Amino acid sequence: MSIVVGVLVLLAVIGIMTLFTFEAPNGKKAVGALSGAACATFLPQAFLSYAIGGVFNVDFAREIGNIMGSLGGLAAGTLVPLAFSINPVFAVLIGVSLLKVKLLPAFIAAYLVSFLIKKIQKIIPDGLDLIVIVLTGPILVNLIAKVISPGVLFILHLIGSSVTTATQGNPIFMGAILGMIIPIVGMTPLSSMVLTSLIGLTGIPMAIGALGCTGNSFLNFTLFRKLKFGDFSTTLAVTIEPLTQIDIIAANPIPVFLTNAIAGAFNGIIVTLFGLVINVTGMATPWAGLIVAFGFNPVLKTVAAVLLILINSTIWGYLGSFAFRHFDIHTVKEIRTNTKARINAKTSRHTVA
Repeated sequence: MSIVVGVLVLLAVIGIMTLFTFEAPNGKKAVGALSGAACATFLPQAFLSYAIGGVFNVDFAREIGNIMGSLGGLAAGTLVPLAFSINPVFAVLIGVSLLKVKLLPAFIAAYLVSFLIKKIQKIIPDGLDLIVIVLTGPILVNLIAKVISPGVLFILHLIGSSVTTATQGNPIFMGAILGMIIPIVGMTPLSSMVLTSLIGLTGIPMAIGALGCTGNSFLNFTLFRKLKFGDFSTTLAVTIEPLTQIDIIAANPIPVFLTNAIAGAFNGIIVTLFGLVINVTGMATPWAGLIVAFGFNPVLKTVAAVLLILINSTIWGYLGSFAFRHFDIHTVKEIRTNTKARINAKTSRHTVA
């Protein structure tokens, strides 16, 4: 039952994220800032702490990666106000105050407070606005983060419990469920790295998460290229790190998530049958996870599994692009044009007023 609940919660989060991206004020910019914060903190941690520090035993790199991975709140708290075109000094002020806050609560709090700061900048004279923001911004943003943190962690717990429940059942079933859930979480603001770190996933389940994310990168390379979501740079970016293209993914949830879910289930079964393990948590990321997999498993066995994952993912990429060839696809150009039109419309209304 907890597996069903976890999957339903995940689908609800994906739906809310999609609505937020395209309907909330500055939603697309805010989500872009969130993905930037994740890429600036979790991705370096995965590569430096585990891929370089763990596999090659470079303690200096491991230390740097761990520090960067702990600064998600600061990154989100800074980048979100900047996305609102707020004074960089005020943005850094808010970000620094969220130093010890987790990424998602910091993102939500910074998003809400950014509206107030934007208003303060307009109605209070220069110089005085700094004093007002210093006295109100850090306190307010941390109060909001403190209030919403339990709810955010509860959502992560629900999804995480479905993962841990799956690990206790039939190995093949476990592989399929984890192969579906973890890579899809990696294409949402929840972040598969955050989820697997939070629940302490290791062993075969962690290998499923890591190589599942690698497989989905192979798939998205084909899917994005064939369905023409954007140009080659868009395709390459989503292959390297899905979070960089979170706005495009959120705009096309059905073709992207459904194709990735089916392929991910088969990839999870492949990893399970090969018995691959990764004995460090938080490695659910496409390329750092792949590197670390070679550090914990025989090279030939790992290569064989990865080749099968590559073949399976590529096949599903073509099948998905064929199945959704007549689907209403939202491209990068369309999203940017719509965003520009909304900005111009708002500017025109303010000018008339």
